[in-house]
Amino acid sequence: MRSFIAALSLGTVLSVSALAAPVEIQWWHAMTGANNDRVNQIVEAFNASQADYKVVATFKSNDYTELMNQTIAAYRAGNAPHITQVFEVGTATMMAAKGAVKPVFELMAEAGEKFDPKSFLPAITGYYSTADGKMLSMPFNSSTPIFYYNKDAFAKAGLDPEKAPKTWPEAFDAAKKIRASGHPCGITTAWVTWTQMEAFSAWHNIPYGTQANGFKGFDTEFKFNNPTVIKHFETLNEMQKDGTFKYGGRTTQPEGLFLSGECAMIATSSGFLGNLARNAKFNFATGMLPYYPDVAGAPQNSIIGGATLWVLGGKKADEYKGVAKFFTHLSQLDVQIVNHQQTGYLPVTIAAYEETKKSGFYEKNPGRETPILQLQNKAPTENSMGVRFGNLPKIRDLIMDEVEAAFAGKITVKQAMDNAVASGNEELRRFERTAKN
Repeated sequence: MRSFIAALSLGTVLSVSALAAPVEIQWWHAMTGANNDRVNQIVEAFNASQADYKVVATFKSNDYTELMNQTIAAYRAGNAPHITQVFEVGTATMMAAKGAVKPVFELMAEAGEKFDPKSFLPAITGYYSTADGKMLSMPFNSSTPIFYYNKDAFAKAGLDPEKAPKTWPEAFDAAKKIRASGHPCGITTAWVTWTQMEAFSAWHNIPYGTQANGFKGFDTEFKFNNPTVIKHFETLNEMQKDGTFKYGGRTTQPEGLFLSGECAMIATSSGFLGNLARNAKFNFATGMLPYYPDVAGAPQNSIIGGATLWVLGGKKADEYKGVAKFFTHLSQLDVQIVNHQQTGYLPVTIAAYEETKKSGFYEKNPGRETPILQLQNKAPTENSMGVRFGNLPKIRDLIMDEVEAAFAGKITVKQAMDNAVASGNEELRRFERTAKN
């Protein structure tokens, strides 16, 4: 009888265990459109592949700064998600938040999951790692800014639709001809501080700031109030007068001007390609970012953008185990290949890039290799590794306050850049005081 009761008890325990709810993992993200669809596909595939964990992906905002602020507020309130998507310029802030984050190299090691930083593209590994090569976050939607143009508008203006402008003078000349052909707008740009200042500086191998653009530590100062940047923005400002250039907003808003056909050219993220391929009603193509040929050494190499996945601190061991399992799924070759080919984001692993190239994908889809070739155009210098300054999301807003004042004719471009450097440096000092305490 005792053996029967024992067996019955054991069976009851096994049944309860078998029916136990999976450990839930919360992931907050900022992906929209086709990229949001891809997030849902990844999560559904992982959840269907096992029964122990359930990832719940939640779109919180299409503004990376807002998502980061929401995450910080949630952490302080004790209800942060397990995973949050943080754009590249939030890296220094996250690095300084000791205890608030769980570094990915620790997470994977403690969970016994295989994780090799050398499997990722070097530019990605370098940006998201400590000085001794320890990766802090999981690469996800890495991008770089590239140039898009409307081939139909080029043809109408008598321009070669198979040839993207290589230099800024060529791009501006094309914009004027397109405007003259009756098109409402020649050129626009999204993510102004990223594409036209941070990446612009790297592409021309000029410093954005001191201390290798912040990679060497604190005591940094901004240097973007230089003649090359000032001349570029003075040209954009002048082109606004007749609609040759149209300013459409600080982040992704100008992408709508290109997608609608209003503006014929745009500099924006390679990650825009997925939405563009799905929704554009015209023929388009891509090219590398334009450059000024009179700047010595240009073009250099572009820099990483997009975002990675950061793990928040203070979670349970079994939850961290689930996060690590999910990251292993995310790193699988087939997952990475589909991510790259469907979204336009970089193939973050070397294997995904090599396999995509070997398959003939780039030959069948001209321009899709553009971001990778641009990123690897030359070996990075201290000016072109990227930018890693504390509180950079806030500093970007301070810069745009000044840029918008110049575009509105309230101050000169030089005054705008000088003011932005001064206020940016003040913010760096505040960040350093907080981080050192």
